[in-house]
Amino acid sequence: MDGTIVDVPYDWNKIKSELETRGKPILQFLHELKEPEKTKKWNILKRFEKEATEKAVLKEGIFDFLDFLKKHNIKSALVTNNSFENVAYLINKFNFHFDLILSRESGLWKPSAEPFQKALDMLQLNRQECCVVGDSLFDIYAAAAASIERIFILNGDEEKFSSTAVEILPGYRELQERMEQLLSDR
Repeated sequence: MDGTIVDVPYDWNKIKSELETRGKPILQFLHELKEPEKTKKWNILKRFEKEATEKAVLKEGIFDFLDFLKKHNIKSALVTNNSFENVAYLINKFNFHFDLILSRESGLWKPSAEPFQKALDMLQLNRQECCVVGDSLFDIYAAAAASIERIFILNGDEEKFSSTAVEILPGYRELQERMEQLLSDR
């Protein structure tokens, strides 16, 4: 969601510093904590997320792309490590729709393959007919672990992803053109 569907002004270095994650991924770090520190640090993360989510702006072209998927009867799932509270806020704010939403409250989060595997199962889809659209290495790792081979990254930092087997695209217009090409090749 964040960075893929909306641009959100997260300061990840500041968040990790305040949480004192010691280099661990944030969700993993928080789940390993004992109470009362766990609740205290979750509340810190939620505060940062809420503040950033309220400043979110839609990625250019997302509505056209979602309309394209609907027109072609292509199912869509939003798989995010963010909270359902923030997802619901953005859905209400921007009025977009997905066939399935999996947030971190599912107990499954990237970079594990589990959230993508659950989405495939719930939507009754085969890996070979799916793709992942994301913006981060966690998206790539999770998709690869779930054996989803077609991965599109919407991020201008090509160097960051140069060692991965993904297609890097500048935005949704280019992604839609690529999807049209894939559909015509079938």
